[in-house]
Amino acid sequence: MTTQQLITQIKKKQSFLCIGLDVDLNKIPKHLLKEEDPVFAFNKAIIDATHHLCVAYKPNTAFYEAYGIKGWQAIEKTINYLNKNYPEIYTIADAKRGDIGNTSTMYAKAFFEDLGFDSVTVAPYMGKDSVEPFLAFKDKHTILLALTSNQGAFDFQTLNVNNNELYKEVLKVSKTWENSENLMYVVGATKAEYLVDIRQIIPDNFLLVPGVGAQGGNLQDVCKYGITDDVGLLINSSRGIIYASQDEDFAQAAAKKAEDLQTQMQEILKG
Repeated sequence: MTTQQLITQIKKKQSFLCIGLDVDLNKIPKHLLKEEDPVFAFNKAIIDATHHLCVAYKPNTAFYEAYGIKGWQAIEKTINYLNKNYPEIYTIADAKRGDIGNTSTMYAKAFFEDLGFDSVTVAPYMGKDSVEPFLAFKDKHTILLALTSNQGAFDFQTLNVNNNELYKEVLKVSKTWENSENLMYVVGATKAEYLVDIRQIIPDNFLLVPGVGAQGGNLQDVCKYGITDDVGLLINSSRGIIYASQDEDFAQAAAKKAEDLQTQMQEILKG
């Protein structure tokens, strides 16, 4: 999916909501455990109930890898279901990959060609030759970890390097890489005040912003400092939406939570 196609969907739906599909069998409604594939059954119900309210879905691959081959089958079923039934939806493999060139190429093939995701999250720590293999794929996006929402982000990401904070160096240097127009960046919602400086460096790139809701991030603050003429934001909510209920009405409850966020987004876009 191209950036322009994503922008078109945002304007059409008046939403820049991304829903994280982080499926934990200990948290999904108990009646689903009787299903042949409870993870996919859960995802399918959530997707069918919320697809009109969001523009993206983001499965975190760790929640699927934890269940071995059955987990990988569930993520494959999920992405195939999305691509077949809701092709306008932007898909993100939250895999946080990153390795030397040949390995990165194989990771990219796995998520872009085999599974058919539109984007994948990538760690920048190993530098240019670990990221450019992902950037080589046409109409695919690489979402680089820049400033994350966890407390440990301050261990390294804000350290002073070359009289600059490390995350700012990541932003600046990454702009020089081949096909850097295919870059998006992860910036945690709990770091909203940092968005002023971030937008000075990358004024137009899309940002994937986790941390709204359960992690305490504030939608209005993120938009105040980070929104662009083309919106330029994908606001992710996972637990706050998908685990709104553990009863048989779980999908309807998730849709209500998603609608609450989408309504706020619509108001922000009107303003």
